[in-house]
Amino acid sequence: MKILVTGANGFIGSFVIEEGLRRGYDMWAAVRRGSNCSYIDEKKVHLLQIDYSSEKSIINTLSEIGAFDVIIHTAGVTKSHNKKGFEEGNYAVTKLLINALSNAGMLPEQFIYMSTLGTYGAVHEKEPFETIKENDIQSPETNYGKSKLKTEIYLKSIPGLNYVIFRPTGVYGPRDKDYYLMAKSIKYRFNFISGIKRQSITFIYVKDLVKAIYSAIDKEVQKRCYFVSDGNQYSSTEFGNLIAAEFGYKWIINLKCPLPLVWIICHTLGGVAALFGKTFTLNRDKYHIVAQRNWLCDITALQQELDFTPDYPLQRGVKETVEWYKSNGWL
Repeated sequence: MKILVTGANGFIGSFVIEEGLRRGYDMWAAVRRGSNCSYIDEKKVHLLQIDYSSEKSIINTLSEIGAFDVIIHTAGVTKSHNKKGFEEGNYAVTKLLINALSNAGMLPEQFIYMSTLGTYGAVHEKEPFETIKENDIQSPETNYGKSKLKTEIYLKSIPGLNYVIFRPTGVYGPRDKDYYLMAKSIKYRFNFISGIKRQSITFIYVKDLVKAIYSAIDKEVQKRCYFVSDGNQYSSTEFGNLIAAEFGYKWIINLKCPLPLVWIICHTLGGVAALFGKTFTLNRDKYHIVAQRNWLCDITALQQELDFTPDYPLQRGVKETVEWYKSNGWL
């Protein structure tokens, strides 16, 4: 099987490549020119540099290689100081790619798109929290979520495109930089929690997400959308306490910041970063994510249609993640 992975040098994409190699597939890694490919074994993978500036350039590149059985599109923008950055990095690039594939007669048997639970926004926020279901109205509050939803709608509109859309909750694991910042803070015994009111959080370990992707390939799923989590819910402190345990700490300070203060911090940092054309992990768009109280999602379809059972309960996933951070000099 010939598989193309876009964003192959990224956090999720690099694990998708590794699992495909383990399964013996013919793996192609699509990256932008000048990308850091340190997580890709270039001796085992076909490295493909794609110029997303025009449909013609994409067609020229892909026509020399031939059609792919499966394309796993993990490339995208998760941080931007404005709406335009998300629109261009998530929606416009995907549209260019699909149009190029369609016009070249190279639509794959499966086009797997990495979306986000964030396309639903703050749903069922009043306690007791209800599980977010697929038929709930998608009303994202973040520019990131809006760009992903716009892309989902576009993919569904293309005749003959056998899409599979994954909407994972918080993805963590080795190589991830967002949860790394939490681990770094906890190393100094501080766990900063957004909001005073209860928050129900969900997670998925990166290798379990990749497992779900390949299950969809094995089962030749078409025109389906799936929420992805490990099926459990956690409090604001559980993730941090598990990280602390990996440092051998019996106690840490769980500092709950009122949302108005979090809003000020996010907007201030976002404004400063925008002045310099950069982005910080905490920014104006991110505020809506950390302020959301309910992250429960229904993974029944994932379990029944893809026979999904996570291999990594949170404790095992956190242990492996922190060990990786330590062994690679991040902590």
